[in-house]
Amino acid sequence: MKSLLLSLFVTLSVIFSSFSQTNTNTLKSSIERGQEIYTDFCISCHLPNGKGVERIYPPLANSDYLIKNREASIKAIKFGMSGDIVVNGKKYNSVMAPLGLSDDEVADVMNYISNSWGNKNEKMVTKAEVSKIKK
Repeated sequence: MKSLLLSLFVTLSVIFSSFSQTNTNTLKSSIERGQEIYTDFCISCHLPNGKGVERIYPPLANSDYLIKNREASIKAIKFGMSGDIVVNGKKYNSVMAPLGLSDDEVADVMNYISNSWGNKNEKMVTKAEVSKIKK
């Protein structure tokens, strides 16, 4: 009986380890794609270091808004945004135009920015999650 339980435990450990490694590789690939999208679409306002331009373009680096407002952040990337937001205690009121990205591109850039410049978010943004967010 003990050997059966040990065998079951080892098998489950291998399965979960494999699953975890797959998720890590999937997130890493998404982040790499997201970095390319960021370079093409976002870098001119939010800058290469993600710090933005104070009082004009909010920072993505160490951004409390990005992490605390996941759905709103995804929505901003997907549809653009305007109006007041507070990021790291500072008020911003700019317009972010819609970028015309697909749902998988939005997910990738969101994974990149939420895992760069001091941000850490291991809960991967997926295409399915992005597709559920409506204007």
